[in-house]
Parts: sequence; structure tokens; C-alpha cells
Amino acid sequence: MYHFFTEPSLIDGHDIYIAGSDYNHIKNVLRLRPGDVVSVSDGVGQDEYRCHIEAFEADRVRLKLDFVKRADVELPVRLTLFQGLPKSDKMDFIVQKTVELGIAEIVPVELSRCVTKPDGKKKQARVQRWNTIAEAAAKQSKRAVIPTVRPVMTLEEALKYAENIDHKLIPYELTEELSSAGAILENIRKDESVCLFIGPEGGFEEAEVEAARAAGFKDISLGKRILRTETAALVVLSWFIYLFEIRM
Repeated sequence: MYHFFTEPSLIDGHDIYIAGSDYNHIKNVLRLRPGDVVSVSDGVGQDEYRCHIEAFEADRVRLKLDFVKRADVELPVRLTLFQGLPKSDKMDFIVQKTVELGIAEIVPVELSRCVTKPDGKKKQARVQRWNTIAEAAAKQSKRAVIPTVRPVMTLEEALKYAENIDHKLIPYELTEELSSAGAILENIRKDESVCLFIGPEGGFEEAEVEAARAAGFKDISLGKRILRTETAALVVLSWFIYLFEIRM
């Protein structure tokens, strides 16, 4: 079953409308027809609207609501990823997979060892691309919301942005205490916010880690092996899935 997002303003009782680029995708790419069943989320709440296509209008699809299902697909903790900009198309992969695993928000960060440092226009274009990838991944994984990819930030901007987050974690290969992650994760409760700061391919400079610590970040170990930047966030998100969805 295909899953789509619509604006809350386009939900009118038992009539639900889908407009924009999804109109063409539904009609001309997927070639869905009246009577076909789809699921829809409004990007705000946890409800999933099960509908069937009623008609194609001039610039939107009109759906008829069949029933409402409580989706309950979002992690009970709000997870924000601060990701040091990787090279090549690795950020595409990171956005796609972290959205599938339940991330709520992604903040790209320029750090000293980032190989990729796009200029203003390229930054804007890449952020737009990453948000498109996030939306596609949210549809594929039937998320209730579409995670946002924020504009690229400096280290100082990112640390400022994280001020009000409940738990701040920074995986760091020089962390000596391998059990620290377990102790920290056990203290995280439902409805709290968590942010994760991942370095680029070259890792963090010591001064960057010290700045993060001063801003309240706790460094943790991801184990005895060194992980690629595109792997690290996936490991931590898997921990949260185990803690709050599988173990519970």
C-alpha cells in the first residue's frame, strides 16, 4: 500500500485531498485509479488515514476516508542527528537510513575535518535535496511525520541549537569507558529529547570535542571498532529501537 503525506488543511471530514508533486506521481507515475486504497498522514499527529481514491480533480486527488488507524510508528523519544558533513553522496545515504530508523531531525554541521564544504548556493541546493530524500524515506517507511533537514550549521551554531535538548551524546573513538553508553541510555525516558553528534570521515578535532563537552555533551563509545561516519548514527538509532520498541 502506498503512503502519502498531506497538509492538515486538506483534510475535510471524510474528504482528504493530496496536491502538489504527489498529484502527478499518483496519477501518471504510479497510475493509481479511483477505488485504489492508500494510506495518508498529516505530518503532525500519529493518526494514519486509510482511504480510497475517489476522483482526480484539476490539480489534486480527492480521497474518501475509510477509517482512521493509530499509527504509533514514531519513537517515544525525539532524536536529533548532528552530522558532520561527509564527502560524496554519503549524506544522501545517512538521511535516508536515519529517517527509516526513526530520526526526528537532521542538522548538517561543517567541522574542521570535513572534506566537503559547499558554498552558499550549493548548500541550499543540497539541503533541498536532503529534504526530498527525507520525505521519500518517510513515505517508504510509513512514518507519521516527515523529518526535517535543517540548513548547514557551524559548530557554534549547532551547540547553541542543542541547548534545550535533554540528553546530548557524542560518540568519540578516544573515549576510554566502553560501558558509558549503556549507563547513559538507561537514564533516558520516554518523551525526552536526545541529540547525537557524529563526526565526518576524519573524526573530531580534540578542541571540537572539548567544546561539545562544555556545552553538555557526553562522549560515548560505540564499541572496540572504528566505524565509518555513515554507520555510526545507524548503530545508535538501533539501540533506541531496541530500548523503546523491542525490549519494552
